[in-house]
Amino acid sequence: MDIKTSFVSQAYANARSAAAPMPKAGAAGEGFAKLAGDFMGALQEHEATARAAMTGGADPQALVQALASSQLAVETVATVRDRVVEAYQEILRMPV
Repeated sequence: MDIKTSFVSQAYANARSAAAPMPKAGAAGEGFAKLAGDFMGALQEHEATARAAMTGGADPQALVQALASSQLAVETVATVRDRVVEAYQEILRMPV
């Protein structure tokens, strides 16, 4: 009987650790929120550079760099969005 109790206690410990809540369950949501904040900050910075270039406060090279950087940021966000939508559609196609 001693062997069975050790197996039962070991199985219980394994089941308990598997059912324990994950401490980083919200990490993906926080990561996306941080990325969205960084994206918006970059766009606002690029917009300020564009305004400064239009009023003569920034050189044309800074304007070109800001435009290229904002284009890259927008394309990256669009690519990530497309991948997320594609993954969601794949999940919907899975048989239940």
